[in-house]
Amino acid sequence: MSGRGHILIVDDDADLLSAASDWLQVSGFTVSAVSDPHAALERIAGTDPDVVVSDIRMPGLDGMSLLSAILAQHPGLPVVMMTGHGDIQLAVSAMRAGAEDFIEKPWDADYLVSVLDRAVEKRRMKREIVRLQQLVAAGAGDASGILGDSPAIRHLRERIATFAGIDIDVLIIGETGVGKELVARALHEGSSRRAAPFVAINCAAIPENLFESEAFGHAKGAFTGALGERKGKFEHADGGTVFLDEIESMPLPAQAKILRLLQERTVERLGDNQPRPIDIRVITAAKSDLAGDVETGSLRRDLYYRLAGGEIRIPPLKDRQDDVSLLFPHFAGLSAKRHGRPVRAITPELRARLLAHDWPGNVRELKSHAERFALGLDDASAAPAPSAAAGETLPERLATFEISEIRAAMQACDGRSAAAAEKLGIPRRTLNEKLSRYGLRES
Repeated sequence: MSGRGHILIVDDDADLLSAASDWLQVSGFTVSAVSDPHAALERIAGTDPDVVVSDIRMPGLDGMSLLSAILAQHPGLPVVMMTGHGDIQLAVSAMRAGAEDFIEKPWDADYLVSVLDRAVEKRRMKREIVRLQQLVAAGAGDASGILGDSPAIRHLRERIATFAGIDIDVLIIGETGVGKELVARALHEGSSRRAAPFVAINCAAIPENLFESEAFGHAKGAFTGALGERKGKFEHADGGTVFLDEIESMPLPAQAKILRLLQERTVERLGDNQPRPIDIRVITAAKSDLAGDVETGSLRRDLYYRLAGGEIRIPPLKDRQDDVSLLFPHFAGLSAKRHGRPVRAITPELRARLLAHDWPGNVRELKSHAERFALGLDDASAAPAPSAAAGETLPERLATFEISEIRAAMQACDGRSAAAAEKLGIPRRTLNEKLSRYGLRES
């Protein structure tokens, strides 16, 4: 099937049916043509076209009746109505009844193509949304909660499933914002320790002078203000999992105690010489390979070898751009539901901008933009404009420039595509194709 879309044309006028079919095929569409509206319903069921184009006035079953039948049997299938000069009021009624658009005979060939491009894109986006919703629903019962359908994320889920069932310590490596704690929680939830506590310790967030007390606890009178005994985070996690985030930031004095804890599985509270046995699994996370930290001496070599019983690497979002189309509407929908807002539509232009951005802040950045988009706190784009940063491809930069120039020309010409095409020095048909491709016609 053509990448431009499959169009089903219904018209009892044989000459018009043939002319429209020939033009759309030349334009790159796959075309099915029928003159009998009843046969059209059977053809739809058998071929599942992207768009139906139907005349309004036909003998036997008119276009309005056909529209009603299509909407009832195939909800979401766009129907474009063709009308004669005197049928504009009837076309308006068809739009109110659920038609996608209407075209007045004799139709302009370029305009017909642009209308169909827009309808095909809308149909495909609906299908994609349904597919992504099914993926999200299928993953809702998955303890990992790791959303995505890219090969990289499927491999990540496989690694999580493998390590979850093996009671060894694991090192997670990934850039800021990729979801290292989410992976750590998935490992915990998929393990036999799931009923016990999951305790997260951010090694960079605890001041060095408080780290030992927070992690190991303290005895009464261990320091000024220690009015009673206090259980540390490791001891609190007994039977469960401890997650050490940003392990490269752990103070050196604490590293020796952590190493001893890992080797002996006992903990000594600050100011107390009594070792207390604990049964824990330790999962650590770092933003990059720790070999450099080992070489500089900021991380003990023996501790590194002890921590890295197994290793999981989380790919950055820029390496799995296919998942952006799933994650952005997912986060936007959750935010809209949480705040009682209607779910905003994601236009083809916005989707293109989302896919063109390299997301240096990874999923955390995308989630933030999705939430602002859902609440209407961003501009219409809702995504950062693609920059000429290292790693962005030349086609992406050209597309960004082209969108900007076309939008400016259309605004200068009050939305008149013929005038804008002349201003840009390109054929009107070419401009119409670009307007549809970038989702600029509606805006």
